[in-house]
Amino acid sequence: MSLLVFSTVERAASQNAYTKLGQQAYIDGNFKAAIAQLEKGRLIDSTDANALWMLGYSYYHSENYAKSIAAFTKEIAIDPADAHAYYYRAKAQCRLGVDSKNPAEKEKYLLSSIIDLTKAISINPAEAKITSFYQNRGMAYKEYGFFRAQQNTKFFDKNRGASSLKSAIADFQKVLDADKGREDIASLIDVCKEKLASIVGHH
Repeated sequence: MSLLVFSTVERAASQNAYTKLGQQAYIDGNFKAAIAQLEKGRLIDSTDANALWMLGYSYYHSENYAKSIAAFTKEIAIDPADAHAYYYRAKAQCRLGVDSKNPAEKEKYLLSSIIDLTKAISINPAEAKITSFYQNRGMAYKEYGFFRAQQNTKFFDKNRGASSLKSAIADFQKVLDADKGREDIASLIDVCKEKLASIVGHH
C-alpha cells in the first residue's frame, strides 16, 4: 500500500485543486472523500491517468466495484502497461462475479478477471507482489471452476470445470512454493483437488 501511495504521488504532475484534495484524502485512507474530490477533478481533466488510478482504487476500497472497474478501464486506455490497474480491475471483477446471481454476468466477470490477471502477470512478471497476482487469479479460476462444475445444472461443463480447477491448483501451487507456511493456500489446493476428482469421476 505505502509503495503504491508514494509511486502515485511521484507520478503526480500538474493537477487541478480537486485532484490535489482527492490525492491527499487517498493518501490518508479516506476513500469516500477522495472519490468526491477526484470525481470533481475528472470533470476538469478526464485524461489524468494518476487521478483515474486513485479513483479506481478508492472505489474498490469503498466496495463500489462497478465504478472501480469503470475508472480502471479509463486509466488502462491511457496507460495500457499499468499492471496494477489490471490487477485491481480484476479483483473488482472477481468480487462482482462471486456475488452475482446472474449466471451470464457471473461468467463474464470471472473470465474477465482471469484475463486481466493474466495480462498483469505478463506485463510485470518480476513484480514484487507477483504471488498476490497468482493468488487472485487462482481464486478466479477456482470460482469459475466451481461454477462450471455444478452437476445436474445447465451450467455444468465437465471440461471447462476441470480445466479451470487445474489452473487454480497450478496458480495456488506457485503461491505455496513461494511461502510454504501458507496453510490457507494449501487448504484451497485440497478443496480444488477434491472438486476436480468429483467431476472427473476419480474419488
